[in-house]
Amino acid sequence: MRIRFAPVRIPLERRLQTLGVLQWVFSFLVLAQCCLAAFVLLLLTNYWYLAAIYAGWLYLDRETPGRGGRRSVWIRNWPVWRYFRDYFPITLVKTADLDPKHNYLFGFHPHGVLVAGAFGNFCTEATGFSRLFPGLTSYLLMLPFWFRVPFFREYIMCGGLVSSEKYSATYILSQEGGGQVAVLVVGGAPESLDARPGALTLRVLGRKGFIKLALKTGAHLVPVFSFGENELFNQVENPPGSLLRKVQERLQKVMGLALPLFHARGVFQYSFGFLPFRNPVHTVVGKPIPVEKNCSPSREDIETLHKEYLDRLVGLFEDHKSKYGIEEHSHLVLIE
Repeated sequence: MRIRFAPVRIPLERRLQTLGVLQWVFSFLVLAQCCLAAFVLLLLTNYWYLAAIYAGWLYLDRETPGRGGRRSVWIRNWPVWRYFRDYFPITLVKTADLDPKHNYLFGFHPHGVLVAGAFGNFCTEATGFSRLFPGLTSYLLMLPFWFRVPFFREYIMCGGLVSSEKYSATYILSQEGGGQVAVLVVGGAPESLDARPGALTLRVLGRKGFIKLALKTGAHLVPVFSFGENELFNQVENPPGSLLRKVQERLQKVMGLALPLFHARGVFQYSFGFLPFRNPVHTVVGKPIPVEKNCSPSREDIETLHKEYLDRLVGLFEDHKSKYGIEEHSHLVLIE
């Protein structure tokens, strides 16, 4: 394989953008393991009592990730996130006003490999979420496993990440006065196994728990499609039924985490590595679907709202695909 090296002379701005994305990839793939190792090493030193005190804090604070977390405006506005945004770049597109008197459940599609669009738009202020949607506070739902990792949990909560457990989303969407937005990546980790350039496969047909949640809380549903999300990484071929796919799906069921074998570019060369490609990501927030609170929704209620949501999602994609480089004959593939 011929290696394409990056030019020696590159503007400082682009170097800073690469650095911003490098720290994000590091945080996503390695930081949790480093935090856990630091905690264990602290236990083995003369300062073990500090780890013991922190362990006590973890117990006392165990409910926080399911109670809205502990966001930090300062961290969400770090300059590094602007460089992260401009690397791709990532753009947040508003199609309708959202009344802050209501709570909203955003259904984010597709998952992609590392959910760059969801993080950049809803865990930082780099794309101007608070400016575009005044009066709204966004929370991105994340697997509860990560909130059990010492130190790492504190960092991710600062960005507005909260546990994806049912009671966590219910807590956010049941807040009186409105203004709360729970962002759920509907396809979940399994959808990342289909994430590769050109892919338009969404795991949504069998996902109805979020519909029931919206009905029980009265939160308005908003479909969100992130154009370019699947173009950021290549992935080793793993068609359904292949040995690799079976292993990945088995690990996902056991561990709760999907393990896509992805690759893209490096820091000083463009041929291989774990940095995403510099492809634009346009995250389009659709129009809200009003939902009346129903504490005991029937199966018919859920099916009816689910169908309306799918129609809105497909319509959102069709209305905007030509603007963001999707060929006219391309359509979404909805699966279980």
